[in-house]
Amino acid sequence: MATFSVSKTFTWQGTFTDKVAQVCRVFGLTEDWLRDKRVTHSCKVEINDGDIVCITGASGSGKSVLLRELEECFAAEERINLNQIETPSEKTVIDCIEGGVYNALRAISIAGLNDTMAVLNQPRNLSEGQKWRFRLAVAISTGRKYIFADEFCSNLSRLAASAIAYKVWKYAKRTGTTFIVAATAKDFLSDLAPDVVITKAKYYPTQVTYKDSRRR
Repeated sequence: MATFSVSKTFTWQGTFTDKVAQVCRVFGLTEDWLRDKRVTHSCKVEINDGDIVCITGASGSGKSVLLRELEECFAAEERINLNQIETPSEKTVIDCIEGGVYNALRAISIAGLNDTMAVLNQPRNLSEGQKWRFRLAVAISTGRKYIFADEFCSNLSRLAASAIAYKVWKYAKRTGTTFIVAATAKDFLSDLAPDVVITKAKYYPTQVTYKDSRRR
C-alpha cells in the first residue's frame, strides 16, 4: 500500500481587457481580486496494487487535474495513459497490439472490441467508441502496472460501458494491474466496483471513500 498526496493550484493568467473589466463590474469583482484568486485541487489517497481508483464529479470540477497529478506519482516506464495512445493508419488493429495473436485477442476481448472487421481494420478508421476500446486493448497488452484513463467509457453506450467496466474489474483483480480513471457518469460503477472513489466537487473538499472500511 502506498499513500499519495497531490495538489495543484491555478491562478488567473489572463489579460485584463476592457471586456474583462466590464464582466468584473457586472459581478462586483475587482482586478486585484481576480489576480489573487487561487483554485487548488488536492487529494490524499491510499492505493494498493490491483486497486481500481475512480475519480468522479461534475464536468469542470477538476477530475482531470487530479488524474494528471496522480499519474506523475508513478514511474513513466510503469504507467500508460489511454488518452496518449495514438491510432495509426498504416497498420491493422491486431498488428498494433503487443504479444502473440492469442494474447492480443485476449486484450482486444477485454476491451470489448470483438468485431472481426474492426480487428482487421486500421485504428484511424474506427468509430470513436471503437478507438477508445482499441486504446484500452493497447494499454492492457503492454503489461504496464498502472493504467490511467480520463473520461472512462464516456463515448460508449451505457450497456457497453457496464460490460467493459466488469471486464476491467476482473482483469485488475486477476493480474494486480492498477486502474486510475476519471468519469462524470456513474452508471457503470457497480460493474467497475472501484476500491477507491474520489469525489471531486467545485466548491467542497475532495472526498475519498474506500470499499474496505479498514482503510482510512
